[in-house]
Amino acid sequence: MSAAVTAVWGRTEQQDFRSRVRGCLLGGAVGDALGAGVAALSLDEIRAVHGSDAVTGLVPAYGRRGAVTAGTQLTLFTVDGLIRAQVRRDTGAWHPPTDVHRAHLRWAATQSDWGPDERRKDNGWLACEEWLYVRRDPSRECLTGLADDVMGTLEKPKNPTARDSGALTRSAPFGLLVGWEPQLVFQLAVECAAQTHGHPTAYLSAGALAVIVHGLARGESLDASVQRSLAQLAARPGHQPVTDALKHALGAVRQGLPAPARVESLGDGRTAEDVLAVAVYCALVGEDIRHGLRLAVNHGGASAETGALCGSLLGALHGETALPPAWLAEIEGRGTALELADDFAMEMTQGPALHGPAIANPGWLTRYPRG
Repeated sequence: MSAAVTAVWGRTEQQDFRSRVRGCLLGGAVGDALGAGVAALSLDEIRAVHGSDAVTGLVPAYGRRGAVTAGTQLTLFTVDGLIRAQVRRDTGAWHPPTDVHRAHLRWAATQSDWGPDERRKDNGWLACEEWLYVRRDPSRECLTGLADDVMGTLEKPKNPTARDSGALTRSAPFGLLVGWEPQLVFQLAVECAAQTHGHPTAYLSAGALAVIVHGLARGESLDASVQRSLAQLAARPGHQPVTDALKHALGAVRQGLPAPARVESLGDGRTAEDVLAVAVYCALVGEDIRHGLRLAVNHGGASAETGALCGSLLGALHGETALPPAWLAEIEGRGTALELADDFAMEMTQGPALHGPAIANPGWLTRYPRG
């Protein structure tokens, strides 16, 4: 696998890119937290608890407002793995799926260890964030897929029958590789999804999401980005359920005013393609980010997952300044997400000034070791 030649970035382009990276990561966290408190409820149950308008803002989950789930945790480690992959290019041992897998193994350690192991010199800074050392309903497939050091591949995937959204919800960051061609972004997301979710619809949904985010991060419209993902899907064996789900989402846009019943017609959230379809639909019809996210969580499906993906899409589309500040202010780990987003943007736009054959910034290599 090889990436496109690194582009020359002007100041305006760097600022726009950083805003979209921040928007994608923070928007995903906001949507995740918004849905986390109602994830196990039907629409009637949500209304019974929160009123006829259902959820209109953050509600408590895991003992606090603004708490995020394992989906956000894994997304942050995906970003960490992508940065580490870029840094490791200097060594000549460049294989991004391996670096992402190692990052996800560092996440897996947070699900069993009491806290950071500071004896590990290659952990980097993210694995030392103590707030991450807590279980937030990770999928069984993510835990079992990362239970040992063996990396699943497309030829020999982990959990070959798993088609839930556990891999999908961590895959938005692949789309932020704006210097790559869409087919390479798709391929990387697919290969990394197969490390825990081996069913074609699970890993192809992850690839489709990555291509949609990729288009948005490059300034394309959401509709054009979805069309590009459909083109990438068309050549892949087993693509039809994912293709059908995305086309169903596009068709629902033309069927009248958005409503929870229309959202629920796209699926119950048990499969990755259903979650992707709901998120795309809500992002397409939302009058603004607040409206889109409320649509994405007020239904009887996988509210945290659909909220997270919808937030990632709308954040990448509009940038960080469009996110509702009152919601953003309460998000768990907001400082960590911001720091990681800025590091990712800096690595992708100015990496050669931080490390390379003739440059070795010790502070950067401590944060993102080459090991």
